[in-house]
Amino acid sequence: FSDLPRFVNRGDLFFRNSVSVLPARLEARRPTGGAVECFLLRPEDDSGRRWWCLLRPGKKLPEGAVFSHESGAFNACVEQKTPDGSTLVRFNVPGGESMQTLANRLGQIPLPPYINRPDAAAERQEDQQRYQTVYANPTRQVAVAAPTAGLHFTPELLDTLEKGGARFEEILLHVGLGTFKPIVTEHIEDHEIHREIYELPARTQASLFAPGGGRRIAVGTTSVRAIEHHLSLHTHPSGETLAAEADIFIHPPGRFRGVDALITNFHQPRSTLLCLVSAFLSPGNTDGIAWLQEIYAEAIRERYRFFSYGDAMLIL
Repeated sequence: FSDLPRFVNRGDLFFRNSVSVLPARLEARRPTGGAVECFLLRPEDDSGRRWWCLLRPGKKLPEGAVFSHESGAFNACVEQKTPDGSTLVRFNVPGGESMQTLANRLGQIPLPPYINRPDAAAERQEDQQRYQTVYANPTRQVAVAAPTAGLHFTPELLDTLEKGGARFEEILLHVGLGTFKPIVTEHIEDHEIHREIYELPARTQASLFAPGGGRRIAVGTTSVRAIEHHLSLHTHPSGETLAAEADIFIHPPGRFRGVDALITNFHQPRSTLLCLVSAFLSPGNTDGIAWLQEIYAEAIRERYRFFSYGDAMLIL
């Protein structure tokens, strides 16, 4: 990945998701003593006390059920359950902390299940640093998963790219667990795509519409999703930060309005991310599916690392 500057031209623009990951996994107990894992997804309102969560074991936590942290740092009540498994939970924090502050004090970084970590404070602290991009905005802890294509960048590499004439624009997309929801329908068109909130600053919008001759390089599928959804709604920059909810499902034979090149990791089978990448390989037709299979076959032969802490590809 350190060879990236060789493929970047002066004037190219990188669009990167500067979201920060919240230590969203909280441990608690039911009144019976049974263990509860509470996974914060997103706040329901401005009160900061009602959150959509994933609970385990969900079947033992019906509406009206209560649970609490063993230290007394919080107690909670299940208000509503939905068919997709998410649960609306009302939290009471006796100390008056915000849920974000509490999560940073007590929570664990929500690493993917295929990454095993000892349950020790030192390891949790290391993951809070390493499961973030070096350009993550610490004041915007609104993601429950890292935009992993950005994990490859280092301060030194960013400095080299900037000295070579590349520019960087910020996007903030609230990466949710729906990103990793597998496709289970027979036809991809029947898959119900998840929604994710994003924000585009005025400067980013201006660069999308007038890149100044450089290529628009998206760092990760989350950046692509925000860009393409925004351009499907707008034909010129607004002059102010805009927020919206991306519900766009990009798959072959889709086309792209605002991305000329893509940096992306190697994704899991049956994922919407694979659909997006195969569409980007050959916009407007389905040839990218076979091409993607060839690329992944080579990656397996060459023992590339897949998934969150894995290797990346650059598609030009």
